[in-house]
Amino acid sequence: MPVTQTLTGHDKDLGGGFQVRRLLPDARRQSVGPFLFFDHFGPVTLQPGSTHDVRPHPHIGLATVTYLFDGAIMHRDSLGFAQRIEPGAINWMTAGRGIVHSERAPDDLKNQTYVNHGIQLWAALPRAHEEVAPDFVHTPAADIPVLQMRDATVRVLVGDAYGQSSPVRTFSKTLYLDIQLAAGAVFELPPLAEELALYVVDGELMVDGEPVAVHTLVLLEPGLTATMEAGDASRLMVIGGDTLPERRFMWWNFVSSRKERIVQAAQDWEQQAMGRVAGDDELIALPERRFSPD
Repeated sequence: MPVTQTLTGHDKDLGGGFQVRRLLPDARRQSVGPFLFFDHFGPVTLQPGSTHDVRPHPHIGLATVTYLFDGAIMHRDSLGFAQRIEPGAINWMTAGRGIVHSERAPDDLKNQTYVNHGIQLWAALPRAHEEVAPDFVHTPAADIPVLQMRDATVRVLVGDAYGQSSPVRTFSKTLYLDIQLAAGAVFELPPLAEELALYVVDGELMVDGEPVAVHTLVLLEPGLTATMEAGDASRLMVIGGDTLPERRFMWWNFVSSRKERIVQAAQDWEQQAMGRVAGDDELIALPERRFSPD
């Protein structure tokens, strides 16, 4: 049986009633491949005057990966990038030694009713690249390889699968797929990476005869092919990659293989020494409960 672990996640309020389903990190599992943070947000209907904007905040030691099914988000960062994020595109922000960014409603949607729905992941940077220069790369939806395989549509968002390669550059072996299955479809997922997990966004799915509930992340047995059967039209995401060779410490928006680096990042943010988002003077303050390196 390919399923070795099932994570149901928990709901988390990011402020203003904006609920997300957080699957990683979990008390039983820190990461799958390089991915150590998995938030599924929405679908949420945003009304004029909604307060779901994410104000400027910092990151170190990771890359954020943002992917939308519906809606739009305006990304701005301390490097000067301003990018409208729309469905189907991959937005890879390398924090490295430090970056500040905000995620807000685009100006043209602030007075409209619309739906936001998507997934944000964090990928840990390899130890040798934790302090690289920060960067932001937007890969448009049209540049993402799409395969039609009988009753399945596969978008290769990151990495290599089924003979296709994503143009998104990473620092280690990384896999991220968006798979849509027609009702009754049977689909095989080979062991494309050392660690693999799949997440059911919607629909009824069986994995090797075992039902997998919607909004559930399941870890797959390494080295084995998983056979999926869709009871109705289903959408699932596949994440994975090489196993992280070292533990990562996570506190607030900071990730590092060294505790002292997180302490330094907190001090830098408190002293406003990590940069600013041009034209946006709001900031998210450090949590009251501080990180303890002991």
